[in-house]
Amino acid sequence: MGYGLQTSDSLKTTVAEAVRRASAALLDKQSPEGYWWADLCADTTLESDYILLQLWLHPPVDGVWNPPTRALVDKAVQAILARQLEDGGFNIYLHGPSEINASIKAYFALKLGGVPADDLRMQRLRLRILEMGGLQAANSYVRTNLSLFDLFPRDACPSIPPEIILLPFHFIYQMSSWTRAIVMPLSILHAANPHRPVPAGFNLNELFLPGAPMLPEPSLKNLTWRNCFLALDKFLKLWERTGLHVIRNYAIKKCAQWMIARFEGSDGLGAIYPSMQYAIMALDVLGYGPDHPLRVEAQRQFDHLMVDDQRGFFFQPCFSPIWDTAIAAFALEEAGEAPASALRRTMDWMLSKEVRRRGDWAVKRPDIPPSGWAFEFNNEFYPDVDDTAMVLLALRRGRASDESKQRACEKRAVNWLLGMQSKDGGWAAFDADNNWKILSHVPFADHNAMLDPSCPDITGRVLEALVVCGVPQEHPAIRRGVEFLLSAQEQDGSWYGRWGVNYIYGTFLALRGCEPLA
Repeated sequence: MGYGLQTSDSLKTTVAEAVRRASAALLDKQSPEGYWWADLCADTTLESDYILLQLWLHPPVDGVWNPPTRALVDKAVQAILARQLEDGGFNIYLHGPSEINASIKAYFALKLGGVPADDLRMQRLRLRILEMGGLQAANSYVRTNLSLFDLFPRDACPSIPPEIILLPFHFIYQMSSWTRAIVMPLSILHAANPHRPVPAGFNLNELFLPGAPMLPEPSLKNLTWRNCFLALDKFLKLWERTGLHVIRNYAIKKCAQWMIARFEGSDGLGAIYPSMQYAIMALDVLGYGPDHPLRVEAQRQFDHLMVDDQRGFFFQPCFSPIWDTAIAAFALEEAGEAPASALRRTMDWMLSKEVRRRGDWAVKRPDIPPSGWAFEFNNEFYPDVDDTAMVLLALRRGRASDESKQRACEKRAVNWLLGMQSKDGGWAAFDADNNWKILSHVPFADHNAMLDPSCPDITGRVLEALVVCGVPQEHPAIRRGVEFLLSAQEQDGSWYGRWGVNYIYGTFLALRGCEPLA
């Protein structure tokens, strides 16, 4: 359209018109209650795990699925196949390379869903898996999932003992919140060792790489945390066979109580797909039948993650309404195009979603009055720092119906953010001081997300929100936050974004955090 040839005035007019149209389009997507909510997409592992869950809940009889399950499995199979890469594998991010765990999950799900092993697509997938190390290269969660159906040797799976809930120093709270929400129900499953059936003749033997070791062995020559934990894992396997059943049963009971308590005020355990799936399976082995209210509600919340309409068939890993709403409101306020009535509905809705319950974060910060916002519609045990900062940025320019209520809410949220600062000066997502690096060497920590450390992107957003909300620049928390950002800066001047997973994301947020202080 020749924008480069426009005069300054005409370019301004063009930009203003684009902003007006974009604002109108965004407002058209606003819900009557005032929030925005877009689809949140993930990789094929969710559809693969869904087929695994159907095998758990509705196993085929004489190799035949019941009709309702068959229909959903077929849709999941097609959704998986549609995203197969040219080399035969499956990735975990757009345009990324084949990833071993996603590829193994896909093979299992496709074969179970009825795609023949001699299908060209399956042959290519099998070869790609073997090129990446075969089943022996799978991480602990994939191994454990398959071991539940005797498709992978249990002795080659890292122990996930429920007894970890009994360890001192608030051990389970040294893990990231999402790991914690997964490990608690998964430890119940691991302890049950259920040996669930698969169709006759079904196995994954063709995925084992000949000659590759099943499990890394600890080295007695090198005293490292990794070797120590591998040796501990051997002890735990012995404990499972010979330990006191009274201790194990007590630990399982405590894990179950912990899990069930966190159903309340949440759209499922942790309000995220993996922990919600394992919660259903854990309730099953604990003896909660399909008609028990807890089980019915857990299943309902999980099924709500499914999209099956004109958009296609896929699962959302969770919902993102508070995040979507805060960003949309902030953008409209910056553009200056939104009617006050529309934003008032948004402000009222966001105020109604403030978390007033003490969640897991309070274990390390017991003296902070509760506040903050989660990512999802309801996730009261897990408000997060990033959403809270973004909501505060949106609230500062908007006006709710009750301004005094809004100001009180903002004050609580600011105090909560200040209290959630870690000792290193930065801010993390869900917890403070979640940085026991030795836990990264635990055998079941190979999903690479065992910890929730301070990061530049969240710290930058928090600093911006605090300063905008009136926290003085000379406040010790602000100074320490800036010092953290300076220490986290890369040699080339950039910052890494943990939650945007790239340097542009980290850098723009770090700079926004520093901008009010310039």
